Amino acid sequence: MALMLLAAQDPETAIEAERAFNRSTQTEGQWTAFRKYSTPDAVIFTPQPAKAHEVLPKADPKLTVQWWPAESIVSCDGSVAVNTGPWVRPKGVGYFTTVWVRQSDGHYKWVYDGGDELAVPRALPEKPVVRRASCTAPGAVATRIPPAPLKSDSGASADGSLVWSWQVDPQGARIFEVRMWNGKRFETVLRDDVAAAK
Repeated sequence: MALMLLAAQDPETAIEAERAFNRSTQTEGQWTAFRKYSTPDAVIFTPQPAKAHEVLPKADPKLTVQWWPAESIVSCDGSVAVNTGPWVRPKGVGYFTTVWVRQSDGHYKWVYDGGDELAVPRALPEKPVVRRASCTAPGAVATRIPPAPLKSDSGASADGSLVWSWQVDPQGARIFEVRMWNGKRFETVLRDDVAAAK
């Protein structure tokens, strides 16, 4: 009897998780999918930060938002990834940014979902651009504490090579930032500035 060696399945990428999340909104329902693919403490903005599982509507809309990852920024160890790209819905276009954290079962779930409307959608490349942090040991991660009365949160990959943070002012204006270790220093590789709702 021949001995057969089965190759271990490659771990899920954040791009694959994003695509599965989008597909699930079409087949299972938008808010059902948002709950399924997020952690219990995942944050969305209404425009103030709120726990998604507590504020998402119970009923799924008939027409759902659709989106596609254009860029994925990944920590060296793959424990955290930030995806961004365009979205479309029946009455508008915009961009999204999602922070994905790999769970103990190897699959990703999102902990942050943000974005904004745009007059013209962002470009969508033929294949998503993947940027990975350097695997050389990063220096100390600088924690940024914004002044009151801003609401804020931040997180980092297990290896410290990718750091993300957000802050919201009382009017609902929001800044989201991702910093990645490039082998010499942390550089800002993504910044979303979301204006307060009018």
